[in-house]
Amino acid sequence: MSVNPGVWAYRLLKLQAMGWLLVGQRERALVVFSDMIRRWPQDAYGLASRSHLLAQLGQRTRAIDDAQALVAAHPRRSAADWFNLAFLLDEEQRTGDAEQAFRSALALDPQLDRAWYGLGLALIKLGRLDEAVAALKRNTELQPMSPYGWYQLARVHVDTHKPEEARRIIGHLKGFEPKVAAQLERETGLMA
Repeated sequence: MSVNPGVWAYRLLKLQAMGWLLVGQRERALVVFSDMIRRWPQDAYGLASRSHLLAQLGQRTRAIDDAQALVAAHPRRSAADWFNLAFLLDEEQRTGDAEQAFRSALALDPQLDRAWYGLGLALIKLGRLDEAVAALKRNTELQPMSPYGWYQLARVHVDTHKPEEARRIIGHLKGFEPKVAAQLERETGLMA
C-alpha cells in the first residue's frame, strides 16, 4: 500500500516541529509551522500550534490571526479553539470580541467551566453585571471547589449592592478556601 507523498511531507514537518519544540527551539518550530500553513493553509494542527507558539513568544496579534483562521476554517472542531481565541482577545482588551468567542466555545461545550469564568469576567468588564452573575454561577456549579468563580461572584454581588449574597459566599469559602474568604472580608468590609 502506498501513501500519498503529501501525507509523508506533512508527517515529516509535524515531527520536525515537535523535535524543535522538544529541544527548546521555538523560533525554529515557528518556521516549520509557518511552512506547514503555507502548504496547507487551513490545517487545524498547524494553525492551532502556530497560534499557541506565537502567543508564547508574545506575538498576540499574529496569534489571534491564526486562531481566527482556525475557527473560520473549522468552526465546530473544538470548544477549546474558541476558548483560546477568546483568551487572546481578552488579553488584547478586545472584550466584546472575547465575549462572542467565549459564547461560541460554550455553544460547542456548555460544560466548559473556564469558558463560563472567562465569559463572566468579560461581562464584568462590559458592565453587564447581571449577566456576569449568571455566567459565574454556572462556573461555580461546574467547578464548586475553585475559589476563582466564587471570588468574582462575591465581588459582583458587592458591586450590585447585594451584601447578603456576598456574605453567604464568604461563609461558603471559609469552608474550603479560608485565605480567599479572609481576602474578601478585607476588601469588602463584610464579615460572614
